[in-house]
Amino acid sequence: MSRNGAGTRLGLHWRLMRVTFWGAVGTVTGSMHEIRADGARLLLDCGLYQGRRKEAHEINSNFPFRPSNIDAVVLTHAHIDHSGNLPTLVKNGFKGPIYATPATADLCAPMLLDSAHVQQVDAEFVNKRLARRRLLNPDAGDGAVPPLYSQEDAEATLPLFHRVPLDTPQELAPGVSYEAYDAGHILGSSAVIVTERANGKQVRLAFSGDVGHPGLPIIRDPERLPQVDYLILESTYGGRLHKDMGIVADRLAAVVSRTCARGGRIIVPAFAVSRTQQLVLMLHELADAGRIPRIPIYVDSPLAIAVTAVFRQHPELFDEETRQFLERGEDPFGFGRLRYIRDVAESKALNDLRGPCVIISASGMCEAGRILHHLRNNIGDPRNTILITGFQAQNTLGRKLVDKLPEVAIFGEPMAVRAEVQVLNELSGHADQRGLLEWMKPFAAGLKRVFIVHGEPVQSSALVVAIKDRFGLDAVVPTRGQSFDLA
Repeated sequence: MSRNGAGTRLGLHWRLMRVTFWGAVGTVTGSMHEIRADGARLLLDCGLYQGRRKEAHEINSNFPFRPSNIDAVVLTHAHIDHSGNLPTLVKNGFKGPIYATPATADLCAPMLLDSAHVQQVDAEFVNKRLARRRLLNPDAGDGAVPPLYSQEDAEATLPLFHRVPLDTPQELAPGVSYEAYDAGHILGSSAVIVTERANGKQVRLAFSGDVGHPGLPIIRDPERLPQVDYLILESTYGGRLHKDMGIVADRLAAVVSRTCARGGRIIVPAFAVSRTQQLVLMLHELADAGRIPRIPIYVDSPLAIAVTAVFRQHPELFDEETRQFLERGEDPFGFGRLRYIRDVAESKALNDLRGPCVIISASGMCEAGRILHHLRNNIGDPRNTILITGFQAQNTLGRKLVDKLPEVAIFGEPMAVRAEVQVLNELSGHADQRGLLEWMKPFAAGLKRVFIVHGEPVQSSALVVAIKDRFGLDAVVPTRGQSFDLA
């Protein structure tokens, strides 16, 4: 592997591993951390920052380093806030390998192509609206929104993926390697340990990626990590505790039944990876048990359909509950009242349906895709329910719905929120504070420092306090661009 980092160009070599935090600091999205080890420059994740359109486009378009100087990317999982800016990295000159588990690589193929498509379609839609406004008001200004990257950029990224199975050491550079462990967050998700060995010594840095919520349907619980020196730890729910999964099933059944009783629809923004499949499995179980009315359920997301196909290719990653479906000869992701919607005409036809139904659609934070059209057509009807099933980052439409704003903008138009809004955070694939502490407990005694990332300030700060109280460890919340030498 080439070593074209700054240290090598100056004729020097990094004697310590150095980590610089560029994303998911002080916020949840845009995961990206730079590692320098013995002259090599690596990225842990390269995710999209999600939030206000103009700010997000500025951050995602401009890297704080030259992409061609990065030697390799180690990707923890396929969620867009961890993988979604890889095509921009490639577009700007990155040509190195992208290391990921086989399931993560398989998921990224449809996800990155879909991301490019969604950005292009949404940019065209917004730009048409801006053009109409300029016809009415020539002084309105341009403000055109370009897509961040194209389908061609996404396609150019896919050949760079290198599939590395879990629990398999992979050399990144002479003296530098990594190994991935099951993080239990989504299919193929991993926590990784980067190891640098030099002069008879070694430094081991673990990155949690996103730690899974034990007991969730479909995938296995997070795997135990061996001893390490330093830890980069996510904190999405660092100050919260989840409820029991049995209670969540009860609440889901109650929301569906209550909405059906008043003749309404349940509109569910859901991440295409894991959340959609978990919801389908739970609704399957509730339907089999007669706990919800016999209504049609639609998954309106071409990406979710493609992702579900990838799930079916990796039964080796399923938990015992899901394996039992397979042993009975049943499809956990398909049953009589469930229909997957593929083309645009079918999606539009859902607006003309009469009577109660469930519509599950992406994106999970309501920032792009078909869910925006379903929200626009259903958010003003008090018979309907908007069911939020995962974390919503600051400034996203999903977060505004969670915060119960009386009016939100959809495609730039103000819309009154008259539908009921319910939140099931317990379905989140992220461990809560208790889960994070239990996950790190086996190796906490040997840690020198913990870096808290991927959380809003109040969640990260709460986790810092909890780690110090329970383990007596030095835990810090880095700022964007802050570097630390690891000895």
